[in-house]
Amino acid sequence: MTTTAIQSIRARQLIDCKCRPMIEVDVITEGGILGRGCAPTGTSVGMYEACVLRDNDPHEYSGLSVHKAIANIEKTIAPALLGLDVTDQALIDKIMIELDGTPNKSRLGGNAIYGTSVACIRAAAAASGQELYRYLAGEDIKRIPIPSFNMVNGGKYAHFTQSFNEFIVMPYKAKDICEAVEIAVIVFQELDSVIARHTGKATEVASSYGYATPSSDPEVVLQLMQEAVDRCGFHDKVAFALDCASSEVFDKRTNTYLLKENRVSADALIDYVQGLSEKFNLVFVEDLLDENDWQHFPRAVEKLTRTIILGDDLIVTNRERLEKAFQLNAVGGFILKPNQVGTITETLDTHRFACEHGLIAVPSGRSGGVVSDVVLDFSVGLQVPFQKNGAPRSGERIEALNFLMRACDMSPGSKLADISSLVKF
Repeated sequence: MTTTAIQSIRARQLIDCKCRPMIEVDVITEGGILGRGCAPTGTSVGMYEACVLRDNDPHEYSGLSVHKAIANIEKTIAPALLGLDVTDQALIDKIMIELDGTPNKSRLGGNAIYGTSVACIRAAAAASGQELYRYLAGEDIKRIPIPSFNMVNGGKYAHFTQSFNEFIVMPYKAKDICEAVEIAVIVFQELDSVIARHTGKATEVASSYGYATPSSDPEVVLQLMQEAVDRCGFHDKVAFALDCASSEVFDKRTNTYLLKENRVSADALIDYVQGLSEKFNLVFVEDLLDENDWQHFPRAVEKLTRTIILGDDLIVTNRERLEKAFQLNAVGGFILKPNQVGTITETLDTHRFACEHGLIAVPSGRSGGVVSDVVLDFSVGLQVPFQKNGAPRSGERIEALNFLMRACDMSPGSKLADISSLVKF
């Protein structure tokens, strides 16, 4: 019988897909089982996320190196976990949280704790002889989540700012996962031509590997995406979604948001997006308002009846914040990013609350992603209806799509999720 007691823990500094330093952790059991976990980070990071501890040494990676967090793993975390059973995830995570002792895991580093937490659950799954997603599911996989694709990226450009962060294509009526991926690839390629004709110049690759936005007006971007979809003949199979990431453009002093180069109130922003939702089929709108704007999120849920309001920076995969949002009717669901809260146990706890209260959990990787991100295992293992993906470009994003197709092929009888009962348009 293979023993699952932790024999050793090692950590190293690698780089993520944006060439920023990140932690990778190896957990090895007494039976020789290896579990490996990485701690990717986002570009748009909410203020309530678990701390990513960096060295702030200007002479290495412009201050982004993570040797302090690695030292915390090897000198503090590892000695406390040696001999524990990797299958007791709750105990492992509890010990790390208590060792840290801060609300946001800033002493040891959320990246140190998270990388170790992932490595442990991967070791537990390996010891059981299962893929991690099957280990998480505890049963046969019945459905594969619908992928959604961040095809046009907002942000600051030379001549304007597109205040909405992500413009997303979702092949929500594809017949299976393979068709969903093919639709996305075809639409993405056609969108290249559509944007080039609109701007009169070649498209550019944006920071998240989608296309650089061609306009400061979100409606123009959605019109171009709709044109690409229609030209490909997929108008009956594709819908859209938005990640506004409004905390990035919120001005606390004036209590206003940037929209089409103007400052507008929360009510005006809600009304504007309500208009978009009446013109375009939007499955969800993420982070429509600032991460502290608890007053206006319930109003957004009340007014935007043709789409689902999701919280990302608002919730940060934190159960307490999700409970508050539920009590206020501030969201219809949340973006599930395990590294935001910092442990596997806390992530599963937040997901469990969502399921028990009729809220949707939407797994998403981070912009600084890695190949074989544990988020993919969450997507399949937790049997969620849909997930967030980047554009179908760059290695780790392509591997995410291959992961879904592979999981489907290896799970006889599984089908692409049917979200007809969830969409509101």
